[in-house]
Amino acid sequence: MSEAEPTRQVTRVAAYALCLDDDGRILLTRLTYPEIKAGHWTLPGGGIDFGESPTEAVLRELTEETGLTGAVESLAGVESWVRRGPPPGGIGDDFHAIQILYRVRVTGGTLTDEVEGSTDAAAWFTRAELAQLQVVELFDSVLKLLDDR
Repeated sequence: MSEAEPTRQVTRVAAYALCLDDDGRILLTRLTYPEIKAGHWTLPGGGIDFGESPTEAVLRELTEETGLTGAVESLAGVESWVRRGPPPGGIGDDFHAIQILYRVRVTGGTLTDEVEGSTDAAAWFTRAELAQLQVVELFDSVLKLLDDR
């Protein structure tokens, strides 16, 4: 009888851009396979590379996923959640996500979809349109931040 592999504990720190345009629309990106929530919309952002500052990461991710450039205006919030064991229908380890949200002002670029990345679409949405979208759990916090503006 073989022993089961011990469960690893993985922590991922990521930075996300909360961008609003002059009309109050929010910039979102759509996750693609192999992301667990493929087809769901989220804020532009992602994992922080080793040695990279969170503010550098959020601006890099913004450009990679949307083609836009930006400037960090302020820290909007920090979220954290834990998943024990594999995700539904998947394999994996215990997972701890730390999500740093920044208010980011778009300064340039042209809105374009990411090619062969973790997202496949980028678009601006009104608050009313958000209700019609499949969004990741992070949006509970995002909506509170928008309400607090």
